[in-house]
Amino acid sequence: MDLVKYFEEHSGFGVLSTADEDGRVNAAVYARPHCFEDDTLGFIMPDRLTYSNLQSNPHAAYLFRQDAEVDGRRYDGLRLYLTKVGEDDDQDRIADLRRRSRGGAGQGRHLVIFRAEKQLPLLGAG
Repeated sequence: MDLVKYFEEHSGFGVLSTADEDGRVNAAVYARPHCFEDDTLGFIMPDRLTYSNLQSNPHAAYLFRQDAEVDGRRYDGLRLYLTKVGEDDDQDRIADLRRRSRGGAGQGRHLVIFRAEKQLPLLGAG
C-alpha cells in the first residue's frame, strides 16, 4: 500500500504504542504520520514517555482508524509495525512539518523517523 497516498486521502484517529526496555507498554494518541520520499514515516513528539521508550526499544505499533465508513463497516483503517531508524531535533524542520500551530510550536520536540516493517488492516488478517 502506498502510505503517502493513503494518509493524504484519509483522516482519522491514531494511537502509537511503544514499550520500554523491560516491556512496560505505553499508548498515546498521535496524528497521521509525516510520510517521506524514502518510504519512512515520522512522528513529532515531545520529550515524554513515548519518546523515552523509543530511546531503549526502537519498536512501535501505530493503529489508525479512518473517520468514514467503508463498505458498510463502521471501522476501517490499518495497523503499522514500525522500527525507529533515526531522529531529527532540527526545530526549524519540525516547525515546518507541524500541521497545526500551537504555542511553543517546535520547541523541545523531536521528529522520530520509522520504517514500516509490516502493514495489516485494522480488522481481520494478521
